[in-house]
Amino acid sequence: MTRADLHTLTGAYAVHALSGRELTEFERHLAVCDACRQEVRELRETAAKLAVATSLTPPPTMKDDVLRRIATVRQEPPRVAAREARESHAGPRRRTGRRAMNFALAACVAAAAACGGVAVWQYRQASDARDTARRSEQRVARAEEVTQVLAAPDARSRSGRMADGSTGTVVVSRGLNKAVFLASGLPEPPAGRIYQLWFSDGGTMRPAGLMDSSGRSTAAVMSGAVGKASAMGVTVEPAGGSKAPTSDPLVLLTFPSA
Repeated sequence: MTRADLHTLTGAYAVHALSGRELTEFERHLAVCDACRQEVRELRETAAKLAVATSLTPPPTMKDDVLRRIATVRQEPPRVAAREARESHAGPRRRTGRRAMNFALAACVAAAAACGGVAVWQYRQASDARDTARRSEQRVARAEEVTQVLAAPDARSRSGRMADGSTGTVVVSRGLNKAVFLASGLPEPPAGRIYQLWFSDGGTMRPAGLMDSSGRSTAAVMSGAVGKASAMGVTVEPAGGSKAPTSDPLVLLTFPSA
């Protein structure tokens, strides 16, 4: 079993679906792979949330009860100056009656909200669990894409030190027409800023995606085809990225020759 194959077993391991040789090899791999350990933890948390996320059906009489009470309250027409003048002479009794009806309507709405509160909470719990699972699937897909480029027969790499002292490496596969950028020790960008990757097409910088960093090792597949690019760079840009670099590059790496 290859290292790339082992990366795909996190889901099966999280739900205790591995056995025999696969289990032994994956646990040996897990001891040295931070990314897989993190993913196993997240998948197990997701599985636990899904196990308790059950739906709750509101009482069958709730809808009829609310509709019956609402039917006893007449909707007020739009206020106009003349109407307001008449009401000012009608005395406090009518205003008191209207306030009572409005209070009854508000009580109906509050009761409906209370009855459905548990169902709403459980729906949100299930929705959060699905979002976590979706993010885990996206991380797995990105990891597989990174592995595909790194393991390509024609993969070539070039490394360099960035302006802040961290190190960066670009791996290019002309056959796949893809490139991966790996950084080690890259600090978090300033508030409201983000790292952006660029392809250099003969000196013209072309956006190649955004990259998050929390000071740990980071790997990102550069967005778009390598094409005729001969180098790549990293800059710090406003959150959301820029169409063209707005700062000096932290590093410029020339793509290795075939």
